[in-house]
Amino acid sequence: MITFIRSATSQVMATVKAKKAVIRKKIEGRIKTLSTEEKARQSYGIVKKILELKEYKDSNRISIYLSTDNEIDTEPIIRNIFETEKKCFVPRYHGKIMEMVRLHSMDDWENLPLTKWNIKQPSVNDNRENALETGGLDIIILPGVAFTKDGDRLGHGMGYYDKFLWNIRKTGKKKPYTVGIGFKEQIVDSLPIENTDYKLDSVLYEE
Repeated sequence: MITFIRSATSQVMATVKAKKAVIRKKIEGRIKTLSTEEKARQSYGIVKKILELKEYKDSNRISIYLSTDNEIDTEPIIRNIFETEKKCFVPRYHGKIMEMVRLHSMDDWENLPLTKWNIKQPSVNDNRENALETGGLDIIILPGVAFTKDGDRLGHGMGYYDKFLWNIRKTGKKKPYTVGIGFKEQIVDSLPIENTDYKLDSVLYEE
């Protein structure tokens, strides 16, 4: 009986992962059709919404991703973080681990090295403040492949953000407000969900 249950569970998980892979391919195809101008238009609208968000205004310690060409452009948000004298933390990946480390200025941002995925990232050799080892985070602004309007999120499949957020919950640290941002083409009615997936507090997109 136990073997049967394990087999059935494995089959369900495999089905969910297969469905996620199909959605990723579909959404990535949609994004490829967007012009540079349309991406800029939607990014501008999202930036405006973030800067007007109460949770952002009230925050001091902010985690934000460093965007690629196929994501909402976060450079204006990072610039605002420094202009308003808030503290900025960005992802640093090594192996299966993601941590949020301190970014000090726009000059610091400009000089970050690129990973093999062409993403800016602080070097693993840099001695930087780790957000969870100091004062935690007030808000986390997340990327994703797809989102539902009520907070479900589909990432790229590595589980970096899900593991990071669940770890905060498990360790009893202050729970940050989580907001996903994406193009309207990334918004779907529903997503296949696993118990390791973390539900966001809100999702912002531009019509």
